[in-house]
Amino acid sequence: MRLSLIALPLLALAVPAHAETDEEKGARWWSHVQAIANDGMEGRGTGTPGYDRAADYVIGQLQALGLKPMGVDGYKQPVAFVEQVIQSDQSSASLVGPQGAVTLAVPGDLIFSGGGGPVPESIDAPMVFAGYGLHLPEAGHDDFAGLDLKGKIVVVLSGGPATISGALKSHARSERAHWLAQQGAVGLITLVTPGQVEIPWVRRVALASAPALYYADATLRDTGAAFLGAQFDPAKSAMFFEGTGQDFAKIAAAADASAPVASFPLALRFKAQVAARRRDLSSPNIVAVMPGSDPKLRSEYVVLSAHLDGYGVGTPMKGDAIYNGAFDNASGVASLLEIARALKAGKEKPKRSILFTFVTAEEKGLLGARYFARRPTVPQKAIVADLNFDMALPIFPLTAVTPIGYDQSSLGQDAAAVSAAMNLPITPDPFPDRNVFIRSDQYAFIREGIPALFFKYGFKAGTPEAETEKAWRANLYHSPFDDLNQPVLPAETAKLNDYVTAVTLRVANSPARPSWNADSFFKRFAK
Repeated sequence: MRLSLIALPLLALAVPAHAETDEEKGARWWSHVQAIANDGMEGRGTGTPGYDRAADYVIGQLQALGLKPMGVDGYKQPVAFVEQVIQSDQSSASLVGPQGAVTLAVPGDLIFSGGGGPVPESIDAPMVFAGYGLHLPEAGHDDFAGLDLKGKIVVVLSGGPATISGALKSHARSERAHWLAQQGAVGLITLVTPGQVEIPWVRRVALASAPALYYADATLRDTGAAFLGAQFDPAKSAMFFEGTGQDFAKIAAAADASAPVASFPLALRFKAQVAARRRDLSSPNIVAVMPGSDPKLRSEYVVLSAHLDGYGVGTPMKGDAIYNGAFDNASGVASLLEIARALKAGKEKPKRSILFTFVTAEEKGLLGARYFARRPTVPQKAIVADLNFDMALPIFPLTAVTPIGYDQSSLGQDAAAVSAAMNLPITPDPFPDRNVFIRSDQYAFIREGIPALFFKYGFKAGTPEAETEKAWRANLYHSPFDDLNQPVLPAETAKLNDYVTAVTLRVANSPARPSWNADSFFKRFAK
């Protein structure tokens, strides 16, 4: 069965004699998903044989399409990592106050992060609550103003002021650990209000044993010295505020309403022993190029990106330990393959070159994309845009699109023009505090000054579609149940693939390079 799943799309690469229906295009897209997300790929964990098998499948498709290798070793761009696994059974944590120490269950109450860099083996430090944890003086907001951070564990809460854009808040969160380490803080503990929980805590605990990664090259890491990162059970977050005279329920209600939240020292100290095992590993990005048709523009590149990795084999749930990652993100990889096929077969050819980039280690912190964006296999200044596909959920009809980042650069005008032509209106991000702007690979390019879009099905908060999407995240996201047996509407993704193909052509064929909007915060990263 596995061999037939892998072989099917290769047979489908021939251009059909008739105009294909959405159902036919969707069926071929789904056959790619079946090949990439079947149990034989073992969840495509970064650095695993399953990931390598999935990479070989993608390379086979690129070769069949006639796309040229653009990696370092053929189609591959190897990335060196250190894998760090937190050994919860050998780790401990406690909150210490005047009445003594309260032991925290690891990982039942507290989950240590193994990403970013080496974790400290031992820590004993006072804590300070820094509200939303947003350092945005440019926007007139700084939760750290007036706080003594040196030698402290900083505790922050989910959410942020409604007056600040979701993109800007997301950026501040992504830079937070790096900035805090520069100020002398020794760790960061993140709290989520019960009302803002996206994934049930029990599911987060199930993922706690998953390997984390950081770059083997220390110059690429966000923090130089060991820095503690942790998440805490939302149902027990009030423990941190004992002895302060502050009511966590009121603080959480303010955060849920995007109201001001004060910062103040906490009365408790945090003590921990963290055990971890480490090993070196390597995993490749996969890069191919479709050369542009215009002699003057072909030296510039539009990047289409999707992450190939998943969570691999992890904690069993209902007897299933393979985290197949069908929608997250075999679906995005399949879409890139179908977009490549459409561009290859279409009458209108892209004038700029198109780089198809299938990155590794997205689930470990966008590490593959960040590596490629910093050390691309073409001159960085020649990359004009990134268009990213990650977990576009084909679970309800496509009636609108949300190209995350459309309000930040001229790419938004391209997306709007295609939306008008295809009758797929743009809907703003319905849940900006989810941080989606920084949670997928387009953000790696934005940090390097490259305008980008991240494509999602469009819907509004409070609609049946929003409830369907919320239920998927709560029950299937980052679990073994994101597999090939879930309900799917392939023909709807065929429509989204056509939309992104049209946006790609418009960007590739425009005489002018994409540019940041004059009022975009991210304009400052342009090089």
